[in-house]
Amino acid sequence: AELSRLGFEVTGMDMSEGMLESAAKRKQGLPDDIAGRLSFVAGDARTARLGRKFDAVISLFHVMSYQAGKGDLAAAFATCREHLLDGGAFLFDCWYGPAVLTQRPAVMVKRLSDGNTEVTRIAEPAMRPNDNVVDVGYAVLVTDKGSGTTETLRETHSLRYLFTPEVDTALTAAGMRLCASHAWMSAEPPGFATWSACYVGKG
Repeated sequence: AELSRLGFEVTGMDMSEGMLESAAKRKQGLPDDIAGRLSFVAGDARTARLGRKFDAVISLFHVMSYQAGKGDLAAAFATCREHLLDGGAFLFDCWYGPAVLTQRPAVMVKRLSDGNTEVTRIAEPAMRPNDNVVDVGYAVLVTDKGSGTTETLRETHSLRYLFTPEVDTALTAAGMRLCASHAWMSAEPPGFATWSACYVGKG
């Protein structure tokens, strides 16, 4: 919605029906002129073909790091190039390899509570060094304070950490070129303290 507020036409794509439903509900609460510049479609970054091209393709929230399987990153980059006008910009963020290997993922515990519910989230990482992937196992414990009962939810997120030379090579293979790399939300280059990096490619 932020880009549409600035006057841009925006097409958002997600493979999660739940996320698309949330986006549609949020769109209903926007002014008509902003909502009119927003549309949402279901699709997979590796295979989607929307039949149109854009001035920019933006992929945030580490979507490219989720391309952890063999050939996934190349397929996602090919999708981006397919939808990018010549000279258009492809911007994405990802886990930055040098920082991941320097800092190393660690077990993290977060706790939240209100008057009725207590939530504990445990994240346990397991590194796959030969794949440049971290499998993060999440356990979310939801406790009802009134009854004392606890429900446990579990899921695993596999995230690939990337290095600038491989990003450069992958962009070139997809018909793009690397123009810039930065630490997230900074004009500084990524470094050993930069867990999240941002790259800009051009078609």
